[in-house]
Amino acid sequence: MKNLMIGVDVGGTFTDVFVLNEAEGTARVAKVPTTRPDQSAGFLDGIRREVGDLSEISVVVHGTTAGTNALLERKGAKTGVISTQGLRDVLEMRRRDRPRTWGLRGDFEPVVERSNRLEVPERTLADGTVRTPVDLDAVRAAARELKANGCEGVAILFANSYANTANEDAALAALREVWHNDHVSASSEILPEIREFERFSTTALNAYLQPEVSGYLGRLENALKAGGFDGEFMIVQSNGGVMAVDTACRLPVRTALSGPAAGVIAAAYIAQSAGFDNVITGDMGGTSFDVSLISEGQSMLSPQTSIDFGMVVRNPMIEITTIGAGGGSIAWVDKGGLLNIGPESAGSSPGPVAYGLGNTRPTVTDANVVLGRIDPDNPIGGKLARLDVEAAARAIDERVGLPLGLTTLEAAEAILKVANSRMAGAIRLVSIERGFDPKNFAFMPFGGGGALHAGAMLAEVGIARAIVPRYPGVTSAMGCVIADMRQDFVQTINSLVDTLDESALGAFMQSHTDQGMALLDAARTTFQARELSFELDMAYLGQTHTVSVPLTVKTDGHTVTAPTRAEINQAFDATYTATYGRLLQNGVRRILNLRSAVTGKRPKFDLTTLAPAEGGRRDALATRQVYFGGRWHDTAIYDRLALPAGSIIQGPAILTQPDTTVLIEPDLQGRVDRFGNTIIESREDKS
Repeated sequence: MKNLMIGVDVGGTFTDVFVLNEAEGTARVAKVPTTRPDQSAGFLDGIRREVGDLSEISVVVHGTTAGTNALLERKGAKTGVISTQGLRDVLEMRRRDRPRTWGLRGDFEPVVERSNRLEVPERTLADGTVRTPVDLDAVRAAARELKANGCEGVAILFANSYANTANEDAALAALREVWHNDHVSASSEILPEIREFERFSTTALNAYLQPEVSGYLGRLENALKAGGFDGEFMIVQSNGGVMAVDTACRLPVRTALSGPAAGVIAAAYIAQSAGFDNVITGDMGGTSFDVSLISEGQSMLSPQTSIDFGMVVRNPMIEITTIGAGGGSIAWVDKGGLLNIGPESAGSSPGPVAYGLGNTRPTVTDANVVLGRIDPDNPIGGKLARLDVEAAARAIDERVGLPLGLTTLEAAEAILKVANSRMAGAIRLVSIERGFDPKNFAFMPFGGGGALHAGAMLAEVGIARAIVPRYPGVTSAMGCVIADMRQDFVQTINSLVDTLDESALGAFMQSHTDQGMALLDAARTTFQARELSFELDMAYLGQTHTVSVPLTVKTDGHTVTAPTRAEINQAFDATYTATYGRLLQNGVRRILNLRSAVTGKRPKFDLTTLAPAEGGRRDALATRQVYFGGRWHDTAIYDRLALPAGSIIQGPAILTQPDTTVLIEPDLQGRVDRFGNTIIESREDKS
């Protein structure tokens, strides 16, 4: 009987696995080193650590960094572009921004080199009128040239194709006649939305990723099947939902930042179950620190993001701010004598100096090891038997202590202070600078290293408490199991409300609904419910920036009735007033885009599955000397997973478990709730 649901998150340093046995109501976790260059080996190793017979698995859901890494490292496939005459350089011109706003120098090279950006005669006007039909012979000739140049993927980028897809549709059919694989992307299919650069960039990056991501997912799928797995294999999207593998292979650009997105989904569910609707998440892995804000139980969605300078992806994404402050981030002193952390990371290989695998530059993890906060005899991940404390201390002394005139311990504390300061800055960016008071939020640290820095974030930012989930080291993998299936659609309308064709709007809404429902029907999973949501990007005529106006739509779940112009005006007035506090008198309202989402609500597992057993061990296993605030403290060491609900742990204390280490600093206390979460707060604040 297939009882197992598996979530797998591949990070820069570790691959995390969460195994849920629905029949028994139990969960297991595994953490193994990420393998490079082929991450599929670590993926399968992690599953096999906990599951001997893959035929027992019903669902595998994967949060992948394959697409994100390919973009950041520019290791996608050689790609070609076929565009409208005169538009081959849109990808290079961008928005005429600069890598450094105030810098006088900077360069940018698009992922598609100019020699592989070819033009063909065609022209569609902004109103959808085809002035010049596409020259199909020119398309075929361009395809043959790109193929001869060694291109593995190709993107068709025509002007105004969002308004009329006829020329792109014809070009796509002609291209497929001579192209040698399925790695073909057309902008009218990937992003039928106004604004040329964002549409061109998203489509070109999709083509750039298709060979890499589809090859990686294909290897995983084949390996799972060879092991006896015949269940459903799904991929997490950057919007926090999941999609089928064939959809991910067709739209790999939607997998960017999928792993961190899964972590935010899990954090929202865990926090709400524990009674906290407002949470700031901090995912600290080996390479980065990813921060996101959840308000009233809802994660923040952004319509687009920049993976790197000039590499814009316009798809709904959970808003995540990333900085290079992970456990493997390297500490270094610049020419001016200032201590810096990251962005370069030691990753999983060679890893921190304490791993003893050849790295000689100290990392944040090395500082935690030297200060006694990480047990050198029980490193997470199962890669090493023991961490080399002496080597970590020598590296810190040579690379940081001597240049700054500090002792080894002072240098180690300085590394953590700088790292904590950077992490606190990221939290302020998503909270204070966006109008949210962090005092009204709880902080949820997760990832392998997040729980070591929870107390520092409370002190630095002023957050009242932290919630450490039961398995913080594999929270993103847990999010893979929790995430709903979701498909997003967009279509440019570009109409004044007063002249809107209501029937045309309704036709687009119905088309999105039908496409989304068909994808849900094709999934081999059970949904508790299906939900539709629609919103319009709107503004007053003459404004550049839009507001997202949610629509109240009449539907029986499949058939949709479009709102009237009057209902749209009322919805816009309410949203605009809530955003800006006033309306513009006699302003003419304009609709730019329709955005639709079709969601299949997957069954959620009861978090009491993770609850600690009654009658567990409350007393400390041992004590250890740990360095805080310039001196050593006797610090109690606890087996965190053995602590029963209701346990109160006074700091300083360290809670150990296989996937992470939880640090409770002096003057703080930890409280275990009924789900096994540890609530860290001031000793004076016991509410």
